[in-house]
Amino acid sequence: MTVRALDQVRSVKVKLGLLVAASVVVAVVVATIGEAGGVPVWLSIPVTVALALAVTQLLAVGMTSPLREMTAAARRMAAGDHAVRVTATSRDEVGALADAFNRMAEELAAVDRQRRELVANVSHELRTPLAALNAVLENLADGVAQPDPATLRAALAQGERMAGLVGDLLDLSRVDAGKAPLVQQPVDVRRLLEDAAAEARVAGRDVTYDVRVDPSSLSVEGDPARLHQLVANLLDNASRHSPRGGVVAVRARATGDRWLLEVADEGPGVAPEDRDRAFERFGTLSDTGQAGGGGTGLGLAIARWVTDLHGGTIRFVDPEPGRLGARVHADLPLVPSPSRTAPEEVPVPEPAAPRVVVPTQPPQPPPPVPALPPVPAPATPALTDSVFGDFWPERALPGNLRVLLGALGVGVLAGIVLPYRDPGLGWFVVLVAAGAALLLSSRNRRDPFTLACAALCLLLATVVVVRDAEWIAVLCLLAGGALCAVGLVGGRTVPTFLLSVVAWPLSGLRGLPWLGRTLRLVTGLGNGAALARTVVFSLLGLLVFALLFASADALFAEWVGAVVPDLDAEALVLRPFVAFFVGGVVLAGCYLALNPPAAGAAPGERRPVAHRFEWLAPVLVVDAVFVLFLVAQAAVIFGGHGYLERTTGLTYAEYVHQGFGQLTVATALTLLVVWAATRKAPRETPADRAWIRGSLGVLCAATLVVVASALYRMDVYQDAYGFTRLRLLVDVFEAWLGLLVLATMAGGLALRAAWLPRFGLLTGVTLLLGLAALNPDAWIAKQNLDRYDATGEVDWTYLAGLSDDALPVLRDLPADLERCAIDLAGRHEDDWLEWNLGRARAAAFADRHADDWEHRLDCPGQTTD
Repeated sequence: MTVRALDQVRSVKVKLGLLVAASVVVAVVVATIGEAGGVPVWLSIPVTVALALAVTQLLAVGMTSPLREMTAAARRMAAGDHAVRVTATSRDEVGALADAFNRMAEELAAVDRQRRELVANVSHELRTPLAALNAVLENLADGVAQPDPATLRAALAQGERMAGLVGDLLDLSRVDAGKAPLVQQPVDVRRLLEDAAAEARVAGRDVTYDVRVDPSSLSVEGDPARLHQLVANLLDNASRHSPRGGVVAVRARATGDRWLLEVADEGPGVAPEDRDRAFERFGTLSDTGQAGGGGTGLGLAIARWVTDLHGGTIRFVDPEPGRLGARVHADLPLVPSPSRTAPEEVPVPEPAAPRVVVPTQPPQPPPPVPALPPVPAPATPALTDSVFGDFWPERALPGNLRVLLGALGVGVLAGIVLPYRDPGLGWFVVLVAAGAALLLSSRNRRDPFTLACAALCLLLATVVVVRDAEWIAVLCLLAGGALCAVGLVGGRTVPTFLLSVVAWPLSGLRGLPWLGRTLRLVTGLGNGAALARTVVFSLLGLLVFALLFASADALFAEWVGAVVPDLDAEALVLRPFVAFFVGGVVLAGCYLALNPPAAGAAPGERRPVAHRFEWLAPVLVVDAVFVLFLVAQAAVIFGGHGYLERTTGLTYAEYVHQGFGQLTVATALTLLVVWAATRKAPRETPADRAWIRGSLGVLCAATLVVVASALYRMDVYQDAYGFTRLRLLVDVFEAWLGLLVLATMAGGLALRAAWLPRFGLLTGVTLLLGLAALNPDAWIAKQNLDRYDATGEVDWTYLAGLSDDALPVLRDLPADLERCAIDLAGRHEDDWLEWNLGRARAAAFADRHADDWEHRLDCPGQTTD
């Protein structure tokens, strides 16, 4: 059920103010608690924002749900379902709108019911005279009956009966169109009533009409045709419901400036609760309980319209004391208001001729109209549908308690394991648990690409157990997160890779409707308030009695201490922040796995240019620049370092330092140029394809030379200035770009092959894993020590700042140089959840030298870069 905490507030403006105030208060309180508890800013900010958004969502959903319900209800009403209603519990403007909407729905339902009754009643009324007329005409056509006056009058009577019904419908249609003004003139009331009674007698009903007018010379102003309709319909209604041989009393008398028309019969009468309905369109008296009715239900509606048109009123009143039957009063002015008259005469159909009824089969009551079945409350569309649209459809995803509990379990595990521990075995356990939750939730968990991504993510997670170097562990975790997102979505192109990564944090917003449905499953297990009380009282009992028994028994206290982690003031703050953050990230990833966006679609169609020169000229210009650069490289090679220094004034080490970064960027841009050219280049003719292969082949070949030049420059620079982590990463990245260039050439210079983007992604991750397996800190230390042996120069401070992964190399130094390259300050003993292969290898060495280790600053060959 939707939470509507602000329903009692009477203004939308005040609600919005309270909403903003509550969000700000929650954000300030959470941020203050995080700062007091020493929570890092990078962790405190997302948790604060998420909780503020949760409060906003909780309070705002009650404000917007009536509007969403009205939108859904309006759609269903447009489809013909008028049984829907919206929940109108708020007391503000939206609640008033919901009340008005419900009243409108009730009125539309009544109109729809009347329409269906009209179809049933009119069909029945037209069917009887039409069947009789067809029978007469069929007898005449077959020669069974002769066209004598009696037969023709019978046929004419049935036709006039249908014409009268059609005339009634036409009159009501004029009322609806506002085209039924009065044509006012003097009317003799006695003559009006007697003429109407005479026509009613001709209709063949076995009743007596008692007409009395007081005074007998009463004359009024009005529309004679309309007043005739009024009297005729009242008499027709009274005669229909009078018993055989009954008397219909017709009275008219003047009362001041008004005159009163009364028609009373001796039938069963109309119940007081049904008297108003009798004057509704198609609201036949038989429907209201008066027996012997029939008809279309239009007569009394027309009578009320005539009285309204003359400025009068009409109603059923109680019969006179001691009598039964229905009694109708029409109160009319002697002279209608001029505003109701028309400046020009409007054609009005003449009163129908006396109706002669031919005995036929007795009329049957109209078929009953089936009632609408109960309709469940309309499902409200997700608010985020208007934000994400067709890119990320909801797919009517049901709530999933298993996924929610899994994400919460991972969050609780992270809150217990991660705080105050370096990356190690505990981190690996949390990562594996999170990955298992994501994979089990994935719609694509049987896809080979998703399984390959899962396997690589598992290998990336093992780095936190094997390597102590935080920089390589962070890179592996970031790469694992990106690869996990791509695998869950099933992306195939570079843009879809980016969309997959962006979709993970957006899942926290897109998945709010699904989270609401899941939480409703929790409260649906029982009474929500009872469930909350049960949880609170259980936790309170556990806390109170555990503390009492722990203070009373030392052994019990030891057992509790072994199970419960150390919860000082900062831990009480930090652990919930970590649990909330990790659980939220995993839950957002699970929603991404359950409902991935439409990012895995195949790439769109190429849109080649109209003329070849539009793509070829830019590519040839880039080719020329690359060729010129290769000529310059050849000049350096053949001219030697002396020629370089004479020409540029730079040494060769300075020369190579100047350019390897730019060459790396140029390599990446080359792939972009090839991609753009293959999208725009036409391929209809062999000449087009030859130009593609030739121009882009030259560009790719030149790019490979640039890659080799960049790697060579980096090698020379490292020999001159030493080896670092950043320089090693640049080497690996440049080698990966060269591999992509080779793959592009192998793919036919198209960069459109379906396997190429995924190949680039998987090979990049594989190279990162290879770098982690290389033990980069140890490799950097080894290269720098080899350079020290060759040149006598080394940056001991940099070596001492490397992680414990480098210790197996550094501890092989002579004893007097170990203190220059190894720094044992700040080490602490790891527990089993912090176990890490790199730190475990260094632990024994640190234990042997912890007491007498002194770091010396006057080390031989010290340099800085």
